[in-house]
Amino acid sequence: MKRKWKIVLGIVLILVISGAIFGSIRYSQRGIVVVQTGRVTRQDLTALVTASGEIKPRNYINIGCNAMSPARLTEILVTEGQRVHKGQLLAKLESVQPEAQVAAQRASLSSAEAESAAAEASLKASDENLRTAQATVDKTRADEERARLFFERAEKLYNEKLIARQEFDQRKAEYESLQAGVREAVARVSQARAQRGQAYSQLGAAQKRIGLSQANLRQASDVLQRTMAVAPLDGVVTNLPVRVGETVVPGIQNSSASLIMTIADMSLITAEVKVDETDIVNVKLDQTAEITIDAIPNRTFKGHVIEIGNTAILRSTGLAASQSAISSQEAKDFKVVIALDQPPEEIRPGLSCTAKVTTATRQKALSLPIQALTVRQKGDLEPAPKKGVQAAAKADPQAEKARKEEIQGVFIVKGEKAVFQKVDTGITGTTEIEVLKGLQEGDEVITGSYKVIRTIRNEAKVKVDNKSPVKPETT
Repeated sequence: MKRKWKIVLGIVLILVISGAIFGSIRYSQRGIVVVQTGRVTRQDLTALVTASGEIKPRNYINIGCNAMSPARLTEILVTEGQRVHKGQLLAKLESVQPEAQVAAQRASLSSAEAESAAAEASLKASDENLRTAQATVDKTRADEERARLFFERAEKLYNEKLIARQEFDQRKAEYESLQAGVREAVARVSQARAQRGQAYSQLGAAQKRIGLSQANLRQASDVLQRTMAVAPLDGVVTNLPVRVGETVVPGIQNSSASLIMTIADMSLITAEVKVDETDIVNVKLDQTAEITIDAIPNRTFKGHVIEIGNTAILRSTGLAASQSAISSQEAKDFKVVIALDQPPEEIRPGLSCTAKVTTATRQKALSLPIQALTVRQKGDLEPAPKKGVQAAAKADPQAEKARKEEIQGVFIVKGEKAVFQKVDTGITGTTEIEVLKGLQEGDEVITGSYKVIRTIRNEAKVKVDNKSPVKPETT
């Protein structure tokens, strides 16, 4: 019996001693925070801006209906995916009336040209008649002058009784006849001039009719040309939503009823992505980028930034913020265009893609794990003031404002305490951030847990435990 009690008392004593030891250990560990840590190291850093969007050709044109009125498609000469050349005929619209108008204007032009040719021939004949009549006048006037001299000499001789009356009368008759001939020749010159003026007027009228007919022919030809869709550039037919027999309507921009096809210049392929407003300030022209395309997995394509939008785009509607009538604080994006350096042959417009733009790089930069960064108010880092001092600080707005100033930094493990250290940072990598000021290589900083980073206080007692937590097995 005594032996049994001794065993029981020994067990109780062991339990009491164990409990005392456990309690003393727990008491000694009171207020200690278990943390995970990392080291400040030197490594190469790359700052990336990631954005999603879609593949688009740099240059593309929607071929619409240019006819003066709704028209029926009578012929489509290309297929979707076909490569076309500038000036190539793509499709034809119904053109019975425009072709008839062109034919009528060509006939009218031919008639006007024939009238012009006849008027020009008549003008040439009038010129010849005028020259002939003028020559006749000159000859008749010369003959009339000679007859006048003969008449005056005959009159003088007749008065002196040296010639007979018959000879005098003959000279007089000749002179008067030639005078009448001069008058007749002058009248013929006037008539020839009148005929020439009339021919000239007819030629002018005919030339005006030619000009009018040519203008009408150009107008009719333009109307006819509008019934033919022609490729404005070298490219590929990327969209062909219509069929022969359908009616297309002119004058409706971006309407499916007026769109015949889309021609894209596939020589320059771009990734058009939307970058968040917080990252756009870091994006610059000619920065390199890596593009992944959802439809082409396990491949990455190189590119460079060629365009950066200046207008914010509302994420919910896709409209420019300046076009929105309602002021909104919602998230906004900016368009960034990235040219692919060597696009693959199988690429297609509209494919979804993701771009990672390299905005900055650092070689052998001092860096720390990004999750170690935290923010504290200045007052939380100072020793707790006495009640009187605390009341005076609250009464002073400037001091209270200074206490609420936020400071960015990390907690460094010094001995068994976590000490807050202000840090100036630079570029941000994938998991690391550059340290510009405040830390040295090899410093041990607290990196977790997330709750500890948010709640730990300056100079709190810590215990480092960097063992990976064991995940519970799932059955």
